[in-house]
Amino acid sequence: MQPLVQNMQLPRAGSRFRLVLSRFLPGPILFPLIGLIVVCLAMIVTTDTFLSVDNLVNVGRQVSINAIIAVGMTCVILSGGIDLSVGSVMALSGTLIAGLMIAGVPAPLAILLGLLAGVACGVANGFFVAYTKMPPIIVTLATMGIARGMALIYTGGYPIDGLPDWFEIFGRGHVLGMQTPIVVMLLVFAIAYVLLDRTPIGRYIYAIGGNEEATRLSGIRIARYKLLVYAISGFTAAVAGLVLTSRLMSGQPNSGISFELDAIAAVVMGGTSIAGGRGSIIGTLIGALMLGVLNNGLNMMGVSPYLQNIVKGVIILLAIYISRERGRSG
Repeated sequence: MQPLVQNMQLPRAGSRFRLVLSRFLPGPILFPLIGLIVVCLAMIVTTDTFLSVDNLVNVGRQVSINAIIAVGMTCVILSGGIDLSVGSVMALSGTLIAGLMIAGVPAPLAILLGLLAGVACGVANGFFVAYTKMPPIIVTLATMGIARGMALIYTGGYPIDGLPDWFEIFGRGHVLGMQTPIVVMLLVFAIAYVLLDRTPIGRYIYAIGGNEEATRLSGIRIARYKLLVYAISGFTAAVAGLVLTSRLMSGQPNSGISFELDAIAAVVMGGTSIAGGRGSIIGTLIGALMLGVLNNGLNMMGVSPYLQNIVKGVIILLAIYISRERGRSG
């Protein structure tokens, strides 16, 4: 009889390394973080000014809007849904805030109404998905067109200019030495982290995406939480609209085109399963940073925007493939 030690299979070096890392970093975060480090190293090698303070601040500012939208998208995808209307909702909220302020409505009320408009769009999406059982992709595709049309009708198709100078604080200002958009982004992520990782609501959202029927049989009101995640998505899109309107100092009815694709890309690249039930809000932040670094580096390298779309598409497909394979092996 051979000694027990001889029959034991010792883990390989790579497995031991992953085991050590997993003690410090949750699984959904580990691979996106490695991807971010690889992309950053590639940009450091291929460009001379990537690590400059001005460029890093610029990356953070550029990432902020997509990352804010991606927070709501994460909640929706975790529940097994999708929201294609976020770019249009962002444009509608931003133009509404600008238009109301120009019309003489007090600024706090104008901002509140703009944010509520985003929530209302999200609630409408959630109602049709949760209570009428319509496919999320069809519902949000329809509301994408409706919200964009409402923004164009409200503005007549023209930007709304003439906003007061103080309004730029949300998009160009500083808080405690940091860019305001970055502060807003971090605040939104902190709230989402508490919601998803530290409350029963978060556990229900994960459960719905993982196995909706089992969650329903356990007594959880599925429709209520589906309505909630789409409302959150509408709210984060409206917050992004506020920041973008402040940065541009005008309400742009054509803003936010294709922003939903970037938000989905950030979520998927951050390790969240497109099928729902598995992922991390911190992973989404890492995914948004990865996408922002990639865009910034490709621009600095002079890569054609058309080729950039191809590169991003390939990376998204690769991220979805890796996510699926990890789900099968797990």
